[in-house]
Amino acid sequence: MTAGQPYQQFDAELVARRTKIRHELIKINQLDNNDQRNQQVQQLFADTGSHFFVEGGLEFDYGFNVHIGDHFYANYNLTLLDTCPITIGEHCYIGPDVGFYTPIHPLSAQKRDADIEMGAPITVGDSVWMGGHVTILPGVTLGSRMVVGAGSVVTKSFGDDVVIAGNPARIIHHLDKNGDVIRP
Repeated sequence: MTAGQPYQQFDAELVARRTKIRHELIKINQLDNNDQRNQQVQQLFADTGSHFFVEGGLEFDYGFNVHIGDHFYANYNLTLLDTCPITIGEHCYIGPDVGFYTPIHPLSAQKRDADIEMGAPITVGDSVWMGGHVTILPGVTLGSRMVVGAGSVVTKSFGDDVVIAGNPARIIHHLDKNGDVIRP
């Protein structure tokens, strides 16, 4: 599964892990103590850096495929479908209602009917800011020092120092090393 190979999405071991995580998340998302909530989330992820903060409403499938760097903030209702690894760099800030989706459902109805699924990893560089309601699709790699505009659907990879927005997302600005827009 984590290697992107076809797998049975209703495999008993996978269903058991997702069920366990759902029960944990119900309890975690009810905590009003931010420190307690975030410490418990960190224990379920593969690894996180220090200065980790996620608001309530967090959802994910497994947790063992989530890798997050230092100085991370995510606003309400972050969704991480971590069939494959989701790796997020340092100093990343995520707006509300953002989704990272690594599962890939086959185009073939026969394979879908057989509950076959695949996945592709998502990688985000350092110092990335995403506005609210951003969707990151399977296999996307985003560079460092970039901005993803609110409501964007990111269907392909982008390099460093850009502002992207839209559906599908496209480059709307290039940034210099200071983060200023490069004017033609």
